[in-house]
Amino acid sequence: MALRTLLSDTVGGYRLTSAEGRLLIEANDRDILAVAAAADEVREERVGDRVTYVRNQNLHVTNVCKNLCGFCGFGKAKGAPGTYLFGRDEVQRKARLAVGRGVTEICPLSGVHPDFTVESYVDLIRWIREVAPDVDIHTCSPEEVSYVAGKAGVSTREVLERMREAGLGTLQGTAAEILVDEVRAVICPRKCDTATWLRVIREAHEMGIRSTATIMYGAGESGADRVTHLDRLRELQDATGGFTELVPMSYVYQNTPLYRAGLAPPGATGREDILMIAVARLYLDNFDHVQVSWGKVGTKMVSILLLAGGDDLGGTMFEDEVSVDAGAGEASYMNPAAMARIANDLGRRLCRRSTTYEILAEESAV
Repeated sequence: MALRTLLSDTVGGYRLTSAEGRLLIEANDRDILAVAAAADEVREERVGDRVTYVRNQNLHVTNVCKNLCGFCGFGKAKGAPGTYLFGRDEVQRKARLAVGRGVTEICPLSGVHPDFTVESYVDLIRWIREVAPDVDIHTCSPEEVSYVAGKAGVSTREVLERMREAGLGTLQGTAAEILVDEVRAVICPRKCDTATWLRVIREAHEMGIRSTATIMYGAGESGADRVTHLDRLRELQDATGGFTELVPMSYVYQNTPLYRAGLAPPGATGREDILMIAVARLYLDNFDHVQVSWGKVGTKMVSILLLAGGDDLGGTMFEDEVSVDAGAGEASYMNPAAMARIANDLGRRLCRRSTTYEILAEESAV
C-alpha cells in the first residue's frame, strides 16, 4: 500500500497494523512531513485548536534508587555521596509551596529507595493530602507498586487500594520505558518486566484509578520496538479506557551511564522526535491526547511537535531534577505565558486543564 494512501485511510478511521506502524515510524525524506501532516489532521479532529497544560509541581523525595538504570543520571546508590531522603516536614513544606503557587496537581517523584515499604508510600501520600486537600496527587509507577507489594507479600491490588485510601488521585504511567523485555534487560534490568507493568496498570484502571502512559525512546531500541510498545498500550486502552494521555519522553543522554559506556546513541534525532509524536497520534486511535515534553526536546522543537500530532504541553513542573541531572538544562519550569505564546503563534488556544483533562481556563500570552 502506498504511504499516501495508507495515511489517507488512517485519517479516515482505519486502524493501523503493527507492520504499517513500523513503515510510518521508519519514514524519511518528505514522507516525514506527510506522516506529520496526517497526524495533525487527526489531532485537529480529536481536540480542535486547543493546546492544554496542567498547573503542577514535581516534588522530589529521594535520589536513592535500587534500580540505577543506565539511562538515568539522577538515581544514586544508598550511602553514596550527595544522596538525600526527605521526611514529613520537608515534604509538607514543598507541598504548601505548591498550593501557594495555585497548582491542581502535585507529582511526588523519587528513586525507588531500597528501604521503601507500602507504608512509606502511604505516609507520603497522606503527608501531602494533609496540607493539599484539593490537589490531584499524581504518583507511584507500576515499578514502585510491584516492588513494595513483593516486599510485603501482598497483592499489587491491595497496595493500590491502600494508596487510594491515603489520597492517591492518579497513577503515574512511568517506568514503562520500552515495553519490550529484551530492551529492558539492557536499559533497566532491575525494573519490573513488561507483563507486570501492564498488569498493575490494568488493575488500577479496573479500580477506577486513571493513569498516564509513557514511552522513553532514543536509547537504542528499534522502530519495531517502539511500535510494539504502542501496540501494547493500545490493546490495554481498548480493554480499560483508563489512560489519560501518552507522554513520549525523548532520551536525555548527556550524563547517563548508558551513553557514557557507549551502549546508547546520543538520544533521538529531530526526525525521530517528529515521527514518535506523529505515529503515536495515528496508531493510538483510542487516546485523545499526546503530550509534548518540552523539558526533553527544548522549547523551539515544541512548535514542530504540536504540528505533528501533539496537543498537550504537560505541566509547569517548577522542578525536574531527573531531566536536569541527565543533561536537560532547561527542564525545570515553563511559564504558562510562554506556553501561550507558542500556542498562539500556531493559531491555537492554550487551555489550563486538570490531571484528567477537564478544561479549567483559557490562557493568553503576555
